Amino acid sequence: MSQITSASGSQPLSSRTSDWDRDAALTTARLLLEIKAVNFRPDEPYVLTAGWKSPVYIDCRKIIFFPRARAKIIELGVEKICRHVGYESIDAVVGGETAGIPFAAWFADRMMTPMAYVRKKPKGFGRNAQIEGDIPENMRTLLVEDLTTDGSSKIGFANALRNAGAIVNHAFVVFFYGVFPGTHKTLGQMGITLHSLCTWWDILEVSSEYPSFAGKDPKEIRKFLEDPCGWSSRHGGVSSEEEALAYKQARL
Repeated sequence: MSQITSASGSQPLSSRTSDWDRDAALTTARLLLEIKAVNFRPDEPYVLTAGWKSPVYIDCRKIIFFPRARAKIIELGVEKICRHVGYESIDAVVGGETAGIPFAAWFADRMMTPMAYVRKKPKGFGRNAQIEGDIPENMRTLLVEDLTTDGSSKIGFANALRNAGAIVNHAFVVFFYGVFPGTHKTLGQMGITLHSLCTWWDILEVSSEYPSFAGKDPKEIRKFLEDPCGWSSRHGGVSSEEEALAYKQARL
């Protein structure tokens, strides 16, 4: 299920298009909870890549260790792309360095497409390549990663692919935070549609079913989801899209 927040950032605006999307979202959320990829630490908040402070953290890399969970997640992801993009509308799958590489490989295998990966920056020696693999000009490319918080990391990957002549109109992630401002606007301005299986709202909906989450205070999670910028700011993190961009640029 893909969700975006309202203009105020306080309530989720659903972009669900079918009962299938909802079922896929909740199934993915349950799998992430089952393999303990969901972490909750409000007293010692996590610092996300763009400088946001968060009481919750998703470790999607754990998926690679669990063959049955990952097989189901990849099955759902490929079905989502086929439903929303088309069965014959993707020519190649490209993973973003490094977390996106295994997911791209599994996607490409199921979709029977070529696969490549794109580096965060040219490697600086040899061919100085930023894209590993062969992406011919005008190849319709699906960019795949494990998750995104605010979508900013997808911009560099998409620009590198487009500079190489690829067509990049779609990106997929297993998990989308679904709360930080500007994600859809930023990617939309680049002509990229973000597809995801689930968000924090989905995790929250099913979290009470799992012993590992028993005793956690859903009120604190909801406070964060309803006002992520304010929550981050109160806990020493960035407080706006502009601050997040500056934080990431300072770390390059």
